[in-house]
Amino acid sequence: MKRFLLSGCCVGLLVQAGCAVGPDFKKPAPLVGGHYGQAEHSEQIQAVAEQAERAAAGAQGGAQVLRAGQDIPAQWWTLFRSPALDALVRKALDHNPSLESARDALAAAQENRLAQQSAFFPTISGSFNPTRNKTSKTYSPVPNSNQWLYTVHTAQLNISYVPDLWGGVRRGVESAKAVRDAQRDQLRAVQLTLTASVVQAAIDYATIKAQIETTQSLVNLQRDLLGSARKQEKAGEFSQNDVALQHTALAQNEATLAPLQKQLEQQKHLIAALVGDTPDVPQPEFTLNDFALPAELPLTLPAHLVEQRPDIRTAQANWHAACAQVGVAVANRLPNIQLGATPGFAAASIAQMAAPGYGQWTIAAMVTQPLFDGGLLRHQENAARAAYDQAAAEYRNTLVTALQDVADTLSALKLDATTLSDNAEAATAAGQSLRISLAQYKYGAISQIVMLTAQQAHLQSELALAQSRADRLSDTVALFQALGGGWWNSKESEAPRQPSWHPDKGLAVLLP
Repeated sequence: MKRFLLSGCCVGLLVQAGCAVGPDFKKPAPLVGGHYGQAEHSEQIQAVAEQAERAAAGAQGGAQVLRAGQDIPAQWWTLFRSPALDALVRKALDHNPSLESARDALAAAQENRLAQQSAFFPTISGSFNPTRNKTSKTYSPVPNSNQWLYTVHTAQLNISYVPDLWGGVRRGVESAKAVRDAQRDQLRAVQLTLTASVVQAAIDYATIKAQIETTQSLVNLQRDLLGSARKQEKAGEFSQNDVALQHTALAQNEATLAPLQKQLEQQKHLIAALVGDTPDVPQPEFTLNDFALPAELPLTLPAHLVEQRPDIRTAQANWHAACAQVGVAVANRLPNIQLGATPGFAAASIAQMAAPGYGQWTIAAMVTQPLFDGGLLRHQENAARAAYDQAAAEYRNTLVTALQDVADTLSALKLDATTLSDNAEAATAAGQSLRISLAQYKYGAISQIVMLTAQQAHLQSELALAQSRADRLSDTVALFQALGGGWWNSKESEAPRQPSWHPDKGLAVLLP
């Protein structure tokens, strides 16, 4: 028996050291070139800086310079220098259900990888089977006791081992490990998406709030003008048409407030959902002046982007897992060996099991080779190879999309700086025009239509300015997200949580 076990272990070790069938996964070659649709990064950086310098100073914006090779902090959102935003992001990281789900998925993938490794070892199970038996008079009585009734106590071990001749088990473990890695990168992607969504939601909230304040200011002005117009109508200085025009303009601008208020309420609900709260839980207020625009921005080269973007890493890990599954499918079509042993004892009483002569054992070996299965294994191998090609195509698509994201963001940074400068200039001119028109209107130097035109121009320019300020903030968020978010600088452990099961766990969020 010992000789059998020793031989089996030796065979197993030799087999483990052998090669595995199927293709070996090779990481994609590094990207050649360091540009995102630009001839030279230095020219692009200079263009962004020069155009951003033209933007209005102070809270309206400032110069942003791209630094090639600059690292990204793990908590990149702190660069906006908003304590309320920092607290909101931290709350989302602690309580968001999607992030919790991703952590649990990683824990499941880790346990599946460990479970897959168990195939490297023999399986051993024990059994104890006491029976009471009666022999028919047709047969002779039990020779040992010369009795028709007897008891047998059987205790034995069932040992089974399947050597990994062709590396199918190793390929399965390799695939499970790649799936685990993909799930870990998926967790990073969920965390990056969550933090970017929280920051963007706060910016959108501040933008809508600024639009409401601007519209409300113009509405208050128009109400004063309408009151003045009605007084001048009684005095015979204004016609009914002049009053009606002012009333119409007031009503039109008042009608835009309700949709903006609806958007603001929906944005509150979105922020509450992102941080894992119910809609009735109060959330912090934000204004555009609460955010500082980071002056220096990182610019990761495409060759490094492949190692930083969680979605690219996830696609590569899925590709690796699909490659290993081809080896599993190939190994399933080849001959295999199964070793087994059943040592044990059989006696009329438990006490006799300790006595010599009651031991028994069986040693067996079996070679199997699929002969006919209706094409099952062949088609499974073809399916695995097709899945491998699919995963490779998905990786290439993910890579192309990632490069497009960065290129789009760089273009937005460059052009939105110019847009902010132009809108700031337009808002200044429209405000000055409105002040002049108000003075002329009081003395009757201009018509009602000219006055209304100045009011609308001022409103549109202020709304455009607020949106331009928000766009530059959003472009900065998009750049950090497009470059991977700096997860590699995180000091927090990425180890999956220990699995635990609670029947009422899903209801905990709804309980006070």
